[in-house]
Amino acid sequence: MAIEIERKFLVKTLPDDVPEKSHKMIQGYIARDNGNTVRIRQKDDRFILTIKSSGRTSSLGQNSKYEIEYDVSPQDAAVLFECCPSEPIVKTRHIYRQGGFIWEVDVFAGDNEGLIVAEVELQDELDAPELPAWIGPEVSGERRFFNAALYDDPFSGWGKTYAEILAEYL
Repeated sequence: MAIEIERKFLVKTLPDDVPEKSHKMIQGYIARDNGNTVRIRQKDDRFILTIKSSGRTSSLGQNSKYEIEYDVSPQDAAVLFECCPSEPIVKTRHIYRQGGFIWEVDVFAGDNEGLIVAEVELQDELDAPELPAWIGPEVSGERRFFNAALYDDPFSGWGKTYAEILAEYL
């Protein structure tokens, strides 16, 4: 069982570099209770069922949680997407490798269009990656930027532009 340790940031500007990879993603939430989630995700042509435990935020601001993933067939994924109570999250994930860390930059579409969030996954809670120039303020402890929260309360309903959100945190 893997432990996911990550930090989350807003993005000031998209990186000038060409991403190492980009993935089209669609994800829905089948069940959520007390911070535990069961999610179905389409990542390009792959379908992944994910179970995450309720997380904790460390004193350093990282989010840590247990995560188990299983590949499922397209047919099973279609059934699981039907079980989701709301419209799925749609985004393109761009992968950048900088300073020995992998940065995932999510550019949202659909109900969350306009929102751009970057995550860096850490091996240890004490890891301190150098922040690229395009990284904005850290929002690791801000639940509204978690994908599960965006599923229930999409960015389109916040009544603010991305520039206004960025300004709030700078």
